[in-house]
Amino acid sequence: MEFKELFEMQRQLDAFIEKTQNIERDVFKEKGLALMIELAELANETRCFKFWSTKGPSEREIILEEFVDSIHFLLSLGNEKDLSLDAWPEIQMKEDLTNWFLRTQDAILLFIQHPTEDYYRAVWQYYGVLAYNLDFSFDDIIGAYIAKNEKNYERQRTGY
Repeated sequence: MEFKELFEMQRQLDAFIEKTQNIERDVFKEKGLALMIELAELANETRCFKFWSTKGPSEREIILEEFVDSIHFLLSLGNEKDLSLDAWPEIQMKEDLTNWFLRTQDAILLFIQHPTEDYYRAVWQYYGVLAYNLDFSFDDIIGAYIAKNEKNYERQRTGY
C-alpha cells in the first residue's frame, strides 16, 4: 500500500464521520488536542516515564493500536490543511522514549499553532522515530491502521 492511500482512507473516514455526526464547522483544534491525547495514551501504555513502577509496558498490540490512533488524527490534520507526505519517515535514532514523547508533544503544539508543511513534516518525523524505538515497521503500522479504520467505521454505525 502506498503511504498516500492512507491519507485518502482517512479523508473518506472523516467525511463519513462528519456526515454521521452532522459536523459543519472547523474541528482542526479539536483534532489537534485529540492527537495530543492519543500521544499521551501511547506514552502511558509504554510506561516509559513511570520510574516509580516495576510493571512493564502493555502488550505490543495494545501499544501499536495506540500508536495508530495517533496516526488517524495526524493524517486527518494533514487533510484539513491540504498537507501530505509521499513516504513514511523511517528515522533510526535510539534514545530514551520519554525524551521522544516530549519532543513529539512540542512538535504537535507547534503544528497546531502554526499549521505549516515544515511543522507537519516535523511531527511525522518524530512519529517515525517513535515507531523505530517501539520496533514498529511500516507494514505493522499499515496493518493496524486498516484494522482500526474498519473499527472506527463500525463505531460510527453503532453510535459510538
